[in-house]
Amino acid sequence: MSETPTLTADQVCDLADRLTAATETRTPCAPVRDVLAAGDLTSAYAVQQELTSRRLSTGRTVVGRKIGLTSPAVQAQLGVDQPDFGVLFDDMDVSADEAVDSRRLLQPKVEAEIAFVLSADLDEGALDADQVRSSVAYAVAALEIVDSRIAGWDITLVDTVADNASSGLFVLGDTRLTLEEFDPVEVAMTMDVDGREVSRGTGAACLGDPINALSWLARTARDLGDPLRAGQVVLSGALGPMAATPPGSDVVAHLGSLGTVRATFTLAPEEQA
Repeated sequence: MSETPTLTADQVCDLADRLTAATETRTPCAPVRDVLAAGDLTSAYAVQQELTSRRLSTGRTVVGRKIGLTSPAVQAQLGVDQPDFGVLFDDMDVSADEAVDSRRLLQPKVEAEIAFVLSADLDEGALDADQVRSSVAYAVAALEIVDSRIAGWDITLVDTVADNASSGLFVLGDTRLTLEEFDPVEVAMTMDVDGREVSRGTGAACLGDPINALSWLARTARDLGDPLRAGQVVLSGALGPMAATPPGSDVVAHLGSLGTVRATFTLAPEEQA
């Protein structure tokens, strides 16, 4: 990550305005790399932080983080070579909803992963694999519904970082297991969309082990001055390729002993008539 941002405060706000307008008008925008220099992750995270501040000002609450771009398959799909992270807000959790409202999304795709719920703050110490393991209360199967405000998913790393790591919504499964009850690296995942398998993988696809991803996030978040806290949810990253979920899609993912997690997307208004 670059040490010194290249953008001014006004430029950061302008890019946040562009991404906000895409959300509000439901019209994807041009990539932000016309202003953000390649590799300037400090400025990209500054744009993300501006968007976070705006959401907090409307009453939203941070409930955790998502790690993105951990799977070689997803990195290859998007043409990037390192992970990133975004912020999860309370209104992104649609686990209790009967169906995912497609009107909240622009260009959704879905990926299956392991979510960790923390039992301790991760703000001190080495934040290595042993420490983060001891800080996990339990894990559940999860579907992350990623979305991009950038037209056609035409993104580089700085584009997706600025856009809150292409965050959308998420669904958590019901089966809760401690790390004494299963090993994340050994989880085998398959995911179907409308009854057709579209993705498969294992825990090893997530930076070699989802615990490695959690450790990376813990160190990165602390270095940026906003460490992970007890009670937060961490979506640790895809275990296989992501798949598009147009309105009406039905997604089912199986993650070994963590069980099954499912999401059904509402039809477009014209299809409901």
